[in-house]
Amino acid sequence: MTASPPPFIAACIQTSATPDIATNIQAASDLVRAAHAKGAKLVLMPENVAMMDFGRPNILAKSFPEDKHPALPAFSALAKELSLWLHGGSLQILLDDQMVANRTYVFSPAGEVAAWYDKIHMFDVDLDGGESYRESQTFKPGQRAVVAKTDFGGLGLAICYDLRFPHLFRTLSKAGASMLCAPAAFTRQTGQAHWHVLQRARAIENGAYMLSPAQCGDHAGGRQTYGHALIISPWGVVLADAGDQPGFITATIDPGEVIAARKKIPALTHDRPFTLV
Repeated sequence: MTASPPPFIAACIQTSATPDIATNIQAASDLVRAAHAKGAKLVLMPENVAMMDFGRPNILAKSFPEDKHPALPAFSALAKELSLWLHGGSLQILLDDQMVANRTYVFSPAGEVAAWYDKIHMFDVDLDGGESYRESQTFKPGQRAVVAKTDFGGLGLAICYDLRFPHLFRTLSKAGASMLCAPAAFTRQTGQAHWHVLQRARAIENGAYMLSPAQCGDHAGGRQTYGHALIISPWGVVLADAGDQPGFITATIDPGEVIAARKKIPALTHDRPFTLV
């Protein structure tokens, strides 16, 4: 039987991104360095870490093809400089068909892209007070589920609205993820209602750590995000909560706790076929 990796410190950063990419990259990088100084070996950034803007024309104007996005070399160099695993939140990657991918990159301590993932589920909703979103008008949905292989175990990748689709997280967990993440720019309205309970549910259902960085504050176009980046144990305990201001949180991640939780409640092995009648 293979021994689990030893405990380590993970961090989630919380930013309040603007439309200015250079400013956002610098702010996120400063928080990553601060988390690393506190001992973090794995640091995760939020959705839209390099740019928060509203409306298709504005997003297209600030999206880049993969080989030209300024955040990619910056984050690659940062991971290499600090020799840590760096989850690059999500970036707007311009595709050939004038659509955009909402894409996560995971960088190894050598600065190499170890995995990438495009957000699958599009946030097309109409909320109270006239708050409305149509991500599918600008973003192209991803089609592949991804578990990033890190030195600490499998990290299952998801982004924001994906959090509401539990079968994705179950698939990731069955494929070897002991840690799951949902970096987000959750709206304040839906975050106040659902953020904590959904994060805890995904951790409990899968006996896995949830590591979810977040955007907070007021953004372009009147958008308001909830904040409260979270680190949650495989038993559903909130280990760290970032509140509603920019900063970072850390917690000790013990891969042995995943084994223990899944031994107590081996629900991942108890799925059974059934017929809807």
